[in-house]
Amino acid sequence: MAIQITAVRLSGGTLHEHITHLWWTDPADGKTGDNTRAQIVTWIEDKKGQAYTSDAGGHRAEVVVVTPPRGEKYLQTRADGRLTNNLLALPRR
Repeated sequence: MAIQITAVRLSGGTLHEHITHLWWTDPADGKTGDNTRAQIVTWIEDKKGQAYTSDAGGHRAEVVVVTPPRGEKYLQTRADGRLTNNLLALPRR
């Protein structure tokens, strides 16, 4: 199952590390939900979940877990083999 991330909430700043909550849709069945960043990280790493963002043109960017040298793991998108800012371009809640 792959979910589409549709919105994010940031706290304490404007970088990927500040994303605290994500809203999503499962295109396969139309189900929607929201989870904390930690829950999505665990779902991707432990349950082999897949997530992506999509722009108005239908271009997808994969959501990946980033493990920094210090601090908590966070989420960022990867498109064409490089990390991108697609999550930060999503609507805020």
